[in-house]
Amino acid sequence: MDNGSRITQVTGQALPVRGNDIDTDRIIPARYLRTVTFENLGAHAFEDDRLAADGRHPFDDPRFRGARVLLANANFGCGSSREHAPQALMRWGIRAFVGESFAEIFFGNCVALGLPCVCLAPAAMELLQSAVESEPATVVTVDLEALRVSWSGNVAAAALPAGPRQQFITGEWDSLGQLLAAGEGIEAAAARLPYTRGFAAP
Repeated sequence: MDNGSRITQVTGQALPVRGNDIDTDRIIPARYLRTVTFENLGAHAFEDDRLAADGRHPFDDPRFRGARVLLANANFGCGSSREHAPQALMRWGIRAFVGESFAEIFFGNCVALGLPCVCLAPAAMELLQSAVESEPATVVTVDLEALRVSWSGNVAAAALPAGPRQQFITGEWDSLGQLLAAGEGIEAAAARLPYTRGFAAP
């Protein structure tokens, strides 16, 4: 496996999105499910919430521009199973999620995209969100090997299931990368199969 796919740590500024049960329809409105590619979804992340907030949504706050870590509360990404939700957030610039808990399908879609979702206890989450709201330049580090989140001298224990953690650390989350790395073996196996050589007489 190409080491370029390994994800052991994500570091950067953070963006707090408060509230429990934030569903995928709020993350990316259903009208964008008709898109042919995911390419331009980042600009529409939380679009309806942002319109309703009249410029006061964290995604419109210039203090959080360039954030790589999204801070969430409980059951983030619930609702429909649309892959468009993590795709939109990734294309906005998010590279990791720290929350109290995540909806199962959203979590799985994030693993497939190489976006770690780690959980903190509610008290630690409140401390972290408040710190970032008070000082948006705060740098947050999500350490998958040590299973901890650190910021401004604070360290909080993080939770991430062993299977996905191993996938990130080894790079095995990257199914396309695995396929490309096995290219020679795949070609050799194909060459041994008679039906891949057409119907010409030997």
